[in-house]
Amino acid sequence: MPVLVGVGLTTQREPNVINAREPLALMIDAANAAGDDGGNAGLLRDIERILVPVGRWQYRNPGRLIGDAIGASHVESISALPGVSQQTVMSDACNAIASGEISCALVIGGEAGYRLQRAKAEGVRLEATQCEDLADVVMKPHDEMQPDYEVNSGLGYMPVGYYAIIDSAFRHRHGFTTGAYRDLLAERYSAFSKIASQNPHAWDREHVAAEQIRNASRTNPMLAFPYTKLHNSQWNVDQASALLFCSADKARQMGVPRDRWVFPQVFTESNHMLNITARGRLDRCVGAEYAGRAAFEAAAIQPAELDFLELYSCFPVAVESFAAEIGALEHIAWSFTGAMPFAGGPLNNFVLHAVGQLVRHLRNKPHSRGMVTTVSGLLTKQGFGIWGTDPNPNGYQFVDVTDAVAAATDERVVVPNYVGAATVAGYTVLYDREGPQRSVAIVDLPDGKRSIAHTDDVGLMTTMQSEEFCGMTVQIAGGRFSVDKHR
Repeated sequence: MPVLVGVGLTTQREPNVINAREPLALMIDAANAAGDDGGNAGLLRDIERILVPVGRWQYRNPGRLIGDAIGASHVESISALPGVSQQTVMSDACNAIASGEISCALVIGGEAGYRLQRAKAEGVRLEATQCEDLADVVMKPHDEMQPDYEVNSGLGYMPVGYYAIIDSAFRHRHGFTTGAYRDLLAERYSAFSKIASQNPHAWDREHVAAEQIRNASRTNPMLAFPYTKLHNSQWNVDQASALLFCSADKARQMGVPRDRWVFPQVFTESNHMLNITARGRLDRCVGAEYAGRAAFEAAAIQPAELDFLELYSCFPVAVESFAAEIGALEHIAWSFTGAMPFAGGPLNNFVLHAVGQLVRHLRNKPHSRGMVTTVSGLLTKQGFGIWGTDPNPNGYQFVDVTDAVAAATDERVVVPNYVGAATVAGYTVLYDREGPQRSVAIVDLPDGKRSIAHTDDVGLMTTMQSEEFCGMTVQIAGGRFSVDKHR
């Protein structure tokens, strides 16, 4: 039975870039802190596998470097590229322990985005520790997330526009006006900022008013309607986290106090990959529905029985869609960290931070349970982890619902160069520093296929931010859409 026996959380707030340490140093600190937290630092030397979600840094074999630094010199090193779910990394560690393949594993991640930002602003060239060999295993996503026709439409490689398009479809399905939905998101995120203000591990501990989040300003620009900067994950942070797992037998053998143990009761995942334009239901998250239901069934509990919850919060629609698919969450706050815009969203490892903080909440409340959800890609992959101070009566459970999600997903054929009438399924207005720059829309064609188009018409983009355009008929030619001005 796998147990989580130690967590390490590291935050660096060093404005002088010369004195700021690199991500590797932060991760090593977190690893040592996890050993101390488990009450037996000797466990670090017995680690057999180190798994690291890859970040913005260029370390070729971070697991080996960390292992050497903490005295675990004979580990298998695994690196997981962006597009591999953070839930998958934790699942790999716990599945290997549950099968008896290994007895001790470290899952660890970290970023120094603030250091990187300061160095760029000051023109400082940063040095990083080098490692000649490669990781023993490199986990990669099996398919592309952003085909050329989406990138070239104006969405580019930044995820904010993709999520905003999905959010417009979600908003339309649930009957909100654009203004009312912006109010809802602003209130939700203001509440998150209040939670962050009381979280000692949060990067930004200022309680932000809803109006300040909702409306664009010099310090809070609109990025992709309706998302301002304060709706987005904050990745320019210097944070690292480490999770130390071992078998229950190993924990007993090493004398880890029982009050340090937290049990991964259930892990579920959907790794079905489908680009946004081809998703028949932009307003739904089928993977969250299936993986969420499987998690509660395997844990034999209902959502209302959760004591703590962290809904992945890279962008608002990730929060809203997961909550809608799970249901029955009125009794509980949807974040205990304060969410990624405020607690900090280091690229590709926020879930590790959330789990680390959950462990400390659970330890303070005997017989409690908490859930942390995971999103990977462009709301592409979904993961759920249920944790408790007591083991699952049925033992640790891992459920992969990928095939079921693929079978239940409505996949559309995409016609990139369509000409004719179409109906808007989802859209956003993209901004740059000068203001609205381009609107991108995913559209339903009369024969059930899909396409994507854009407009640079400033007047039309202005209207699209005050009136609902989902369900609107548009004309497409040359990759651009227009509307009848006399509609």
